[in-house]
Amino acid sequence: MATACRENRYRFKSQTIIGYLALMSDERDRRNTFRILSLDGGGAKGFYTLGILKQLEAKLGNSPLCEQFDLIFGTSTGAIIATLLALGRRVDEIRELYANEVPALMSMRGSNARSAALEALAARVFDGATFNDMKTRIGIVTARWLEEKPMIFKADIGQSHGSKGTFEPGFGASVADAVVASCSAYPIFNRKRVKTSDGDVELIDGGYCANNPTLYAIIDATKALGYGHTDLRVVSLGVGNYPEPPKYWHRWAIEKFFLVRLLHKTLGINTHSLEQLAMLLCADVPMVRVSDSFTTPDMAADLMEHNIDKLKLLYRRGLESFGKYERQLEQLLS
Repeated sequence: MATACRENRYRFKSQTIIGYLALMSDERDRRNTFRILSLDGGGAKGFYTLGILKQLEAKLGNSPLCEQFDLIFGTSTGAIIATLLALGRRVDEIRELYANEVPALMSMRGSNARSAALEALAARVFDGATFNDMKTRIGIVTARWLEEKPMIFKADIGQSHGSKGTFEPGFGASVADAVVASCSAYPIFNRKRVKTSDGDVELIDGGYCANNPTLYAIIDATKALGYGHTDLRVVSLGVGNYPEPPKYWHRWAIEKFFLVRLLHKTLGINTHSLEQLAMLLCADVPMVRVSDSFTTPDMAADLMEHNIDKLKLLYRRGLESFGKYERQLEQLLS
């Protein structure tokens, strides 16, 4: 009796997202495939991702991407974009937010100042949103600091790998807290303590476990939701690969550069490792990966880039990268 009541309670809490997913648009209902959008982490380099997404949104009829994809996964800056898309926001809205907020945030000195600014921004942007507000399935990747394990915030009980009777959307946490945790690139940002239905947890940037979350998304679709590999259509977007910025010689700048460089290298290795694993383990999954490399000195950038002209350049490079893969994407999503 107690077990049945508990299952009913959590089923009731999830009914908003489940009801929405049962009433998806006619276009989505007509598809026989399961579309996944996966967005890498990379701080300010998310401008590149937004350039690709702008073109992708236009290619898919200018409808919100939450209506075009059945599952959106994101890590760090990719988590911000993925969550806003899953809430129904358009790419231009997200780009405007990034242009207005990212340069000031990334130019701040000290993890305390950056973390406080990120917290305030998330509270304002997500404005009390819950995981029941999502308009499509979502995955926000974070990492547990003490347990050294991934923790992925989800809205749909169907994505649960067991323990469905106690499933609660987003572990009972707010959307703002989950996104901040995914972006907490320690030690550039402070670790994030998040209040969940099971107690407080200390989290850091999801890039430490899956800066490229594509494989995690595929596992959700196949192992939890029951789709076959050939049923999937995966669009995996990176933030591009760039030369390192020049070194600075003032003491504070040297320390800043070292930490950023170390974090950049860690996330880069993680990204490419998971990219290779996804290609090897899921060779039969229809997938397009977009993340071009740039080698000229004018393209030097890292996750802390705050020069607005450089960030606009990254956005334009994303627009151009879409053009290189447009035919592949068209074939994948047709």
